[in-house]
Amino acid sequence: MILSSYLLALGQIGDPAFRRVLGRGVALALVLLLGASAGVVALVAWAVPETVAIPWIDRTAPLGALLTWAAVPVVLVLSVVLMVPVASAMTSLFLDEVAGAVEARHYPALPPARAQPWSEAARDAASSFGVVLLANALAFGLYLVAAPLAPLIWLGLNGWLLGRESFRVAALRRLPPDAVAALARRHRGRIWALGAVAALPLAVPVVNLVAPTLAAAAFAHLFQRLARG
Repeated sequence: MILSSYLLALGQIGDPAFRRVLGRGVALALVLLLGASAGVVALVAWAVPETVAIPWIDRTAPLGALLTWAAVPVVLVLSVVLMVPVASAMTSLFLDEVAGAVEARHYPALPPARAQPWSEAARDAASSFGVVLLANALAFGLYLVAAPLAPLIWLGLNGWLLGRESFRVAALRRLPPDAVAALARRHRGRIWALGAVAALPLAVPVVNLVAPTLAAAAFAHLFQRLARG
């Protein structure tokens, strides 16, 4: 059920509705990541002097320029860390359109879903972004202390966070909140597993730009299968 949900999402990537969402999602992700990268470079430029004197030698080294280049790997790591909250926020913003395309192709007999107002979607997206970003910030110390286990900790934490948020947003299109919570409790293991599968591509630069759309589609499939028993 887990892999098949993701493979069905991957198989629909050529759908015109997917391409529209994909274009907007990639643009939004690039804006956020470029903004974060510019912030890191600007912080380095502000905090570090342009040059530094080399002891015992009457010369100076361009410290600011060197550290700006050294910030590049930091930005790459930051892109991996940031893409999880970005994916969670984008799922909230664009899931309605993605789920509509999934349902039109695979579940055409369904009645119309509840239309989510843009203000509600934006509020959910901001909340999801904040929760996932805060959780990863708090876990950062654990990544440093248990560095060899950091990839597994990252995957476990973000699989749970991404799965929880994505499933909730997908299910609220069709069910009231109480029923969504009950369904999520019964299937928390499967939700976490698909969250972990959906989080894996987020760790790969460039690939992670299309991962949020695939995650939204995969959770639309998972919800339909779990809701049908």
